Parts: sequence; structure tokens; C-alpha cells
Amino acid sequence: MFKIIEKKQLSEGVYYMRVEAPEIARNRKAGQFVIIQVESEFGERIPLTIADANADEGWIALAFQPVGASTYKLSLMNVGDSLPTVLGPLGNPSKIEKYDRPVMIVGGGFGVAPCYPIVQAHKAAGNKVIMVIAARNKDLIIMEDEMRAAADELIIMTDDGSAGRQGVSTIPVKEMCESQCPPAEVIAIGPPIMMKFCALTTKPYGVKTTVSLNTIMIDGTGMCGGCRATIGGKTKFVCVDGPEFDAHEVDWDNMMMRMKSFKEREQEDNHKCRMMAEADKLAK
Repeated sequence: MFKIIEKKQLSEGVYYMRVEAPEIARNRKAGQFVIIQVESEFGERIPLTIADANADEGWIALAFQPVGASTYKLSLMNVGDSLPTVLGPLGNPSKIEKYDRPVMIVGGGFGVAPCYPIVQAHKAAGNKVIMVIAARNKDLIIMEDEMRAAADELIIMTDDGSAGRQGVSTIPVKEMCESQCPPAEVIAIGPPIMMKFCALTTKPYGVKTTVSLNTIMIDGTGMCGGCRATIGGKTKFVCVDGPEFDAHEVDWDNMMMRMKSFKEREQEDNHKCRMMAEADKLAK
């Protein structure tokens, strides 16, 4: 059993948990993920990217949104409760190199959380790191303090201008690409549409760009085929071949079209989860 030792809400609909998992904490690397089950016998397998870890204290951190039945149940768990299954670390770790120019890491919305270990890894390698946090408004910004402490420079972008600069994440990316010291690499994690436009922004400048497609993973072992994506004209499975890929080789339109396949079912399940949440409030 894997005991929950900390739980907090980072923003509306985003939860953060620290879970005791000493073996995983000792062996994990930036960019990797775990598979968890909330229920022991018939629980759904959920892949979650490791948002932080401490090998000495033996814990890993997970950040998630309750968008389905299993993540809703996970959001109801509290400190002292235990997860029956946490399997990992899985997936290929981020490729960390020493560069003579800055690394720019862009996190969109909930995608900021999995950026944190990557920021730490690049700093440990001796790279200058410029972190961009992008959100719709100030209330949806997460891990600002952690990123400010970890990165050399933090840029905050909000759609409505309620925090930082007003605008989208690609604005500072383009500015950096056109500067006298363009980034050696841009790493983007967030909504697919954001990652697509980050890739389109950097491509004319020939800047190496990496994205994580972790949001489309399902079983995490390559058996279901649900996370297949077209990369450089070839079919890849995100969970075993990734989750990180060259952003300029991803067939974004095909991936986003496939992601809409179960949109109606997702909306139906989300509605049920909201009804369950309201029922829980009334029962208290």
C-alpha cells in the first residue's frame, strides 16, 4: 500500500498529492510517470506524470484533475489513506544535455506540474532555464513559487492579463527565438493546441522543440494502443516510445482529431462526477 502523506488543491480542479513510494522515488527521472489504481480489485489504471520526488524521504508527488470517475475518487482521498497500486517509474526519461544557450520550458495550465522535474534536471546539468507559465487567468496559475525558486527566470502569461503579461505562451517563445541568444531547446507541456502552436512558432527558427504527449496515455504499457500518435510519419505509442517527442514531427491535426472521438462520453462522465460531488456536499 502507498500512503498519502500530503494533499492540497493547487487551483480550481487541480490537486497535488505526495505519496510514500521509496523505490520509485529513488529510481525515477524527469519526464517519467507512474500507473496508479484507486481501487484494488477492479480499479481503472491511471497514468500520472511524476511532478516531484524526494529519494531521501521516500515520496513522489502527483498532480491531477478529476475529469473522470477514477480521478474523482482519487480527489476524495485524504492524508492517511493509501493507494493499493503505484507502478513505476515508466516511460523514457527526458533527454537532458548541457547547453551553452538557455533552455526554455513552457507549461500550459495543468501542464506546469510535470515541467517541474524537468526544470530541476536542466538546472542540475548546469543549464540556464527560462520558465513560462501560461494560464487563462491568475486563479489557474499553479506552482508559481516552486518555479520561481527553481528556474533562472520566470515569465507568467495570462489570457486576460490578470497576472504577468497578457497574451499566449507563444509570445515569449517567439521573442526568445528572435533574440541575440535564442534558446538551445524549447520544451512545451500542456494542452495539445498550445504545444502545436509552440512547435509552429519555433520551426521557422530551427530551434529544437520537445513536447510531452502524456495526456493521451491510457494503460501505460503499450497494450491498448489508445495513445498511438503519428510521429515523423510513423506510428508510435506514447507510453512506451515517449512520452516526449520532437514537436516538429508530431501530426498534431491527426492527434487532436482522435482525441475528440470520446468527447461526448467524457462530457457525460464529467456531468455525472459533478452530480456526485454536489450529492456529497448535500450529504454533509
